[in-house]
Amino acid sequence: MSSPAPATGVPAAATATDRHTRPVRPARSFRSRLFLPLIAVCTAVTAANIYLAAPLLPLIARDFGSTPSAVAWLASVAQFGYAAGLLFFAPLGDRVNRRRLVAVLTLAAATALVAGAATGGTYALAGAVLVASAATVVPQLLVPLVAERAPAHQRGRHVAAVIAGLFTGVVAARVLGALAGQAFGWRWVFLGAAGLTALLGLATSAALPRETPRLGGPLFAGLTALPGVVRRSPELWRACVRQAGMYGAWSAMWTTLALLLTEEDGYGMTTAAAGLFGLFGLAASVTAPLAGGLVDRFGAAKVVRTAYAGAAVSVPLFWLGGHVMAALCAAAVLVHAALVASHVANQTLALTTTSAPATANTAYVVAGFAGGAVASAVAGTAFTHWGWGGVCAVAGAWLALGWGSTAVRGRAPRRATGA
Repeated sequence: MSSPAPATGVPAAATATDRHTRPVRPARSFRSRLFLPLIAVCTAVTAANIYLAAPLLPLIARDFGSTPSAVAWLASVAQFGYAAGLLFFAPLGDRVNRRRLVAVLTLAAATALVAGAATGGTYALAGAVLVASAATVVPQLLVPLVAERAPAHQRGRHVAAVIAGLFTGVVAARVLGALAGQAFGWRWVFLGAAGLTALLGLATSAALPRETPRLGGPLFAGLTALPGVVRRSPELWRACVRQAGMYGAWSAMWTTLALLLTEEDGYGMTTAAAGLFGLFGLAASVTAPLAGGLVDRFGAAKVVRTAYAGAAVSVPLFWLGGHVMAALCAAAVLVHAALVASHVANQTLALTTTSAPATANTAYVVAGFAGGAVASAVAGTAFTHWGWGGVCAVAGAWLALGWGSTAVRGRAPRRATGA
């Protein structure tokens, strides 16, 4: 009779040893070792598409015979598109085959980017950017999958790798997009983004595991459940509104920064030089793991308050930065740190305070991007009429609305991570 398998679940033959050998452990396949890095890189490339137009605004305006401030609203179109994509497509991850959904969205985004590169006017480009951004929700389909498949003791590390990829994509869009745009033109940047999106997206789709959708029923049942989930959770409502205020303040200043840096009334930089300013966004990569530890130790409420205080300090620094480069650099680091710390804390609330975390996460991310999109649109108009001071005023107003509208709402029952 054969001997029983060891308690580890590894077959006995695989663990047999003699005095000259050590236990044989099952090797990780080459495909499994590449799975997480592939998803992280795919997340970076797809997330970059949302911010692709912002550093290229001066080049786009010159090509269309306009002014950068007159086309600044293209940046907000991208954010509106992403918010719409989150609202309609992200909840489908529980109801359709994710492999097929990732492939379809990837091809849609790549096609829209190619169409954008071929456009001859602002409105046609806006339509292409809208479609490309709406299809760029692949990261929000991949994060839950990574969390499900990761070993319990490494789940945080795996999810953090994907989030790091997302913020790397945001930085790359501004830095590499601006450098490539200066060298080859903005249309080639769009074509390059289309090629990378198709390559990484389809490769990721092929690498995803075969799975059966977990939920049945109507495709958009998750969408119809959103209002009820938010209404039943005051903490989720606060997280949504506060992140909309924080993201709106960041977006107002960051999407119009290229105008300040490149226009003659500002710093008069080239598009490439202005793009290098995006390297200050690397502050986000350092802040994310620190913020996670602070949330675990002190609770989400204190982290959000500290983040809002940091963002509030960054607004007058940004205003001063209209004339003093050192202040602009300090403000850029501070606002990125505040944004990421707030995001980590608020998303913790969104994912842990309801019985429907996927639906709550959709509501949270949509609220944040909707707040950012509106702020970007208002900031573009403010820059046209009142210059950089008007943009800083919009950022300050968004912070005041995000915090003030939640502070006056009745207190919810206190939780360990509550606000």
